[in-house]
Amino acid sequence: MQISSEEIIFLIGLTSLIFLIAPLFLIIYVVSYNRKKKKHQEEKLLLQKTFENELLKTQIEVQEQTLKTIAYDLHDNIGQLLSITTITLSSIDLNNKDKAAEKLAFVDDLTNRSIKEVKALSRLLHGEELVNRGLAAAIEFELEWLKRSDKFKIHFEKENFGVFSGDGAKETIVFRLFQEIINNIIQHARATEIFITLEQIENAFKLIIRDNGAGFNVDETLKRKTGMGLHNITKRAAMIGGIASITSTVGSGSEIVVTIPY
Repeated sequence: MQISSEEIIFLIGLTSLIFLIAPLFLIIYVVSYNRKKKKHQEEKLLLQKTFENELLKTQIEVQEQTLKTIAYDLHDNIGQLLSITTITLSSIDLNNKDKAAEKLAFVDDLTNRSIKEVKALSRLLHGEELVNRGLAAAIEFELEWLKRSDKFKIHFEKENFGVFSGDGAKETIVFRLFQEIINNIIQHARATEIFITLEQIENAFKLIIRDNGAGFNVDETLKRKTGMGLHNITKRAAMIGGIASITSTVGSGSEIVVTIPY
C-alpha cells in the first residue's frame, strides 16, 4: 500500500506537534509540582512556627501558674506564720520567765516551719525543671501543693505508667493541659474530690482527670464564651497529635481524657 504525500506531510506534522506539546506538558507539570512543593514547605514552616509559638505561650503560662502558686502561698501560709511569729514576739513578758520560755520555743518552731516553707517555694521556682525530670514527677509535685489547701481529696494513680516517651515540648504542653484542667475544677466545679490517672496503653498515653463537682452541659458551654477554656484544651491536645474527650453531667461531675499517641 502506497502512502500519499499528503499523508506523509500529515504524519510529519502530527509527530512534530507531539514533540512540541510533550515538553510543554512536562514544563507545566514541573512548574505545578514546584509550586505544590513550595506551598507544602510554606505550610510546614507555618505549622512549625505555630507550634513553637504555642509552646512558648505554654511555657509562659506554666511559669505564670507557678508564680501564682508562690504568691498564694506567701500570702496564705508563710505570711500567716510570720504574722503569728511577730504577734508572739511582741507579747513576750520578760518578767515572766516560764511563760517567756514557752513563747520563745513556739517562735522557734514557727521560724523552722517558715524556713521549710521558703525552701519548698524555692523548689517551686524551678517548676520547669520538674517537667524535665518527668511528667509524673511534675504532676505529683503540683498535687502536693493542692493537697496543702485541705479543700480537696486527691486520688492519684500511675500504676500502668512508666515513662512518657514524648519529647520535652510535648510534655510541657501536657503538663499545662493538666494545670488548666485542675484550675477549671478549682474555680468552677465546686468539687471535693479530684481523681487523676496516668496510664499507658498500646502506642498511646492517657491523662484522665475526673471530679465529683457540679458538672455542666458540655455542648452549651462550648457554644458560649465561657467554653474557651475547653476549646483551648482540645486545640492544644490536637496540636501534639492527641485528642481531648470531655464528658460531664449536671450534678454528677466531669471527666476529661487526654490521649496522646507516641
